[in-house]
Amino acid sequence: MFNGKMKAVTFSYDDGVTQDLRLIQIFNKYGLKATFNLNSELLGLENTLIREGQTVNHTKIHRDQVREVYLGHEVAAHTLTHPLLTQLDETEIVKQVEEDRRNLEVIVGYDVVGMAYPGGGVNNNDYVANVIRNHTDIQYARTTTSTSHFDLQDNLFRFNPTVYHHQEWEQMEKLTEDFIALKPDKPQIFYIWGHSYEFDIHDSWDRFEQFCQRISGHEDIFYGTNREVILQNCK
Repeated sequence: MFNGKMKAVTFSYDDGVTQDLRLIQIFNKYGLKATFNLNSELLGLENTLIREGQTVNHTKIHRDQVREVYLGHEVAAHTLTHPLLTQLDETEIVKQVEEDRRNLEVIVGYDVVGMAYPGGGVNNNDYVANVIRNHTDIQYARTTTSTSHFDLQDNLFRFNPTVYHHQEWEQMEKLTEDFIALKPDKPQIFYIWGHSYEFDIHDSWDRFEQFCQRISGHEDIFYGTNREVILQNCK
């Protein structure tokens, strides 16, 4: 159970971009908790991306701002430089993950135990997961594969989210109503992930805030970071 409750909501956002500032304001407004997955060697980097034919800002939070910006939430690893781990050998996988984790610990001042796999498509496999499990101090790692269900999972090193907010809006909103109505007899997790810069593509900030307002404030739901939700119940 999650602090005596059968249901939990948690969020996970990648890359540590400056749009996280606005996203965190929304989370804090509604009492929601999230985990933010950062590339420590890219902090402060100014950049743009082309997404759906639009140029979007992809500037990273500066190293000196990280502790303050993410206060009250969780900082987790996302590798040093965002490579596709399935294309690397064991030594480089360990370096990318463990050095990122250690760098972030120095910045935030607490143990960093989680991560999200970088890159789209097939960005993880059993080999990579086992290297991370056996040769780093990471305790859980999130994939990008949506399950569309709320059940607990056994494999913490290939932990799948429920839904990807930006590409699965309608599904997310339907799942929201299902989750609110749910009266489970076993622990259930609603896990949403994405990138905060994606809200700029179609100016969907208001839509996401409406979702946050809808999912928040329910007495039978625990709102926590990935660490608080996953490590309490899925070990």
